[in-house]
Amino acid sequence: MRATCVKRSLLAAALALGVTAPARAELRISDLDVFLNDHEVTVHVVLFGAIPDAFQEGIQGGIPTHVRFTVELWQYKRYWPDQRLTTKLVERSLAYNVVTKEFRVASLKGEARPVHITRDVRDAQRVLSELRGLKMTPASTLDPSAVIYIRVSAEAALNGENTFFARMAGTAEQTFRQSAYRTIQRVQ
Repeated sequence: MRATCVKRSLLAAALALGVTAPARAELRISDLDVFLNDHEVTVHVVLFGAIPDAFQEGIQGGIPTHVRFTVELWQYKRYWPDQRLTTKLVERSLAYNVVTKEFRVASLKGEARPVHITRDVRDAQRVLSELRGLKMTPASTLDPSAVIYIRVSAEAALNGENTFFARMAGTAEQTFRQSAYRTIQRVQ
């Protein structure tokens, strides 16, 4: 009798948590392009949903939003675990100035770019979510016959706090994507 009551209460609590969980705004990586030229391996990434609706109230109150891209270059090894060759971390911040009503996108880690200031939220979101021309490694350092690929992990969080509890509260999100396999050598 007591065991069934405990099971019912646990089931009711699980259903209540499932019903009251906040709606998510699908943070996703839409474009992941890997370019192999004679000199370097270059990556372009575009993140959709970098500023979800749940973040809007916090941003308008002056809480900054952080976006972190972790881009990894991997080498595929048949019958063995794949080998990570290099990792690049790029972190950006979006802050709203309540007095001047301007959005400010600044680079925090991994890149040297000037601060972008705008009054248009779409322009600020575009600058925050596009990672263009990230140079991973010189192509000459790679084995020409090796099979390589790129893994990108992206995180968006209010005030830079991306924990399990922040994701459950709807103030942080993360996503992951992997590119197709490529070789340096041309296959004909």
